[in-house]
Amino acid sequence: MNKISFIGAGNMARAIIIGLVNSGVLAKNIMVANPSEEKRLKLAQEFGVLQTDDNNKASDFADVIVLCVKPHFISEVCQRISQEIDITGKLFISVAAGRTVEQVQQPLVQGSNKALPALVRVMPNTPSQLGLGMSGLFASNEVSIEQKSIAEKLMSAVGKIIWLDTEDQINDIIAVAGSAPAYFFLFMEAMEKQAQSLGFSAQESRMLVQQTALGAAQMVAHNDDDDISTLRANVTSKGGATHAAIEQFKHDGMEEMVKNAMNAAIARAEEMAK
Repeated sequence: MNKISFIGAGNMARAIIIGLVNSGVLAKNIMVANPSEEKRLKLAQEFGVLQTDDNNKASDFADVIVLCVKPHFISEVCQRISQEIDITGKLFISVAAGRTVEQVQQPLVQGSNKALPALVRVMPNTPSQLGLGMSGLFASNEVSIEQKSIAEKLMSAVGKIIWLDTEDQINDIIAVAGSAPAYFFLFMEAMEKQAQSLGFSAQESRMLVQQTALGAAQMVAHNDDDDISTLRANVTSKGGATHAAIEQFKHDGMEEMVKNAMNAAIARAEEMAK
């Protein structure tokens, strides 16, 4: 069984660890490294995983190293690992937003490590914390078929995944899935506010909006054979109240607004990568 180490103990590391343990990966094969004793001890106590404050120790322990540190720390972290540890044959998985494969690989070519390491770049989203994530994965040329399978299993533990043909598509994933929960939250927030203005209490408004959103998402998930447009049409009787609302959305340019917002996310992601 592959041993897995997490460099960083934030929300994404926690989400993946929960998924792995629930899928049957033994806690003794998982290690968490983090400078915060509180964070790593909490994970150790909850799930029985190993823990350390030493990134090098965690990296030496593992076959798979998941980089869950903040993007601006990743170069320093990778340099220190490569200077002290022989990383030959190890698979690195990076969830650092805005850091390209090259930007992560280059600091790992230090000391005795002359060859570029196998690296899978992952763009997950926050519902991964509930096991309902959507992640895009891109593999560097050094990643073997077996290592791709390992990465796929690891990220499938927290939701759905798709493999990307080019690294540029990571930015598209950011727009379509990575940033997208915030789009839905914004829409729900606007609905909640309007519900309150109609006289519903804050608690009632929250329940009305969240349950309706949950139900709509489940209808999409449970009707794979139907286009989303068909599901929308099924609840939009011509001349009815829903039809009036949909027509107003169209009149106000909702589709154009969504397109522009997603393109803005892509453009910003491209800037961050530079």
